Amino acid sequence: MTQLVRLEWIAGADQSLPLPAYQTDGAAGADICANFPAEARGGVLIAPGARALIPTGLRMAIPVGFEVQIRPRSGLALKHGIMLPNSPGTIDSDYRGPVGVILLNAGDVPFAVGHGDRIAQIVVAPVLRARFELADVLDQTTRGAGGFGSTGVAK
Repeated sequence: MTQLVRLEWIAGADQSLPLPAYQTDGAAGADICANFPAEARGGVLIAPGARALIPTGLRMAIPVGFEVQIRPRSGLALKHGIMLPNSPGTIDSDYRGPVGVILLNAGDVPFAVGHGDRIAQIVVAPVLRARFELADVLDQTTRGAGGFGSTGVAK
């Protein structure tokens, strides 16, 4: 199934860079690129433990009933410790501002983000809206109030 997400370049974006694209036929996420303004096309260097907001040069019109999730690229995470601290980030269907990706360097050496680098992946996903109501009593389950680690440790 395909869902149309309309894109628009922001002023000053490098329109020669590719739009988000799936790299294989079975990919769930489409890679999105860093798109720095002209005065910052040299990119940025993210120190270990630091984070940076990386521009994509794009705005999106996401259909009502959907969201776009921003997720890390596994290769950047494994090889360089580059993570998204709010992963998955959500872009709501009513947001029309510039799309940026927050990168966190959890590695132990500085990481250079260059203009045009594939920095994250986006996943278009349906959204279910809930109705919330207060209850006098919640139903009981076997797990109950058991939280973090309460179901055991994987070996």
